[in-house]
Amino acid sequence: GAGTQTAALGFGGASPVPSLALTESYNGTSWTEVNDLNTARYAMGGAGTQTAALGFGGYIPGSLALTEIWNGTNWTEVNDLNAARRYLAGAGATNTAALAFGGTPNTAATETWNGTNWTEVNDLNTARQSLAGTGTNTAALAFGGNTGPGAVTETWNGTNWTEVGDLNTARSYLAGAGTSTATLAFGGNPNTAATETWNGTNWTEVNDLNVARRSLGAAGTNTAALAFGGNGTPPTLAATEEWSDPGTITKTLTTS
Repeated sequence: GAGTQTAALGFGGASPVPSLALTESYNGTSWTEVNDLNTARYAMGGAGTQTAALGFGGYIPGSLALTEIWNGTNWTEVNDLNAARRYLAGAGATNTAALAFGGTPNTAATETWNGTNWTEVNDLNTARQSLAGTGTNTAALAFGGNTGPGAVTETWNGTNWTEVGDLNTARSYLAGAGTSTATLAFGGNPNTAATETWNGTNWTEVNDLNVARRSLGAAGTNTAALAFGGNGTPPTLAATEEWSDPGTITKTLTTS
């Protein structure tokens, strides 16, 4: 996913077809289908806004290095990641400055995007897949993932990753929204509704999602987040929820 709570973009996925190219735009009330990705896939990373997004990596099957850029109307294939991977995380406020990190097979690889090319930079301290990420390409947060334990949190300063305070609930396949110093983490595997907020130093448990799920999409900030899609009960969900600080959750759209 990419964007804000009231102007979000959801793209790719699997439901129930193995790989989807579907792209939908959210206006704060409802979702509208827009032009598809060029390559159908799931388990990809995302960054940017509703009108200027970046989608990278993924699985169709087979791990991909493919990168596509969204201009508000169409997706265009651009230069690939250096390392093909799936179940990676992304961060970035625009489609011209993004960060990709982690992924399958368990890797610590980190790459930065300048609008034209991906460049390998310093690795995560803990190699992992199915993690979440928030922030920008110079100030990011990586948390959770398929590691032992899966509560590891690291912060990126534009040059290096530093391990900081762990999540309270270890999990993978989770989502997040916010910045490197103010993030909301929610959902995860095994199917959970657990939600935590990060203040730059510590994680604190707050009110749960209404619908427990994993492999969901996210957009927004730690005080105005959007959670959508995912895998739960039933297996594939279209449920959308809005988060409003200081801790109320409103389920705005639920279909399956």
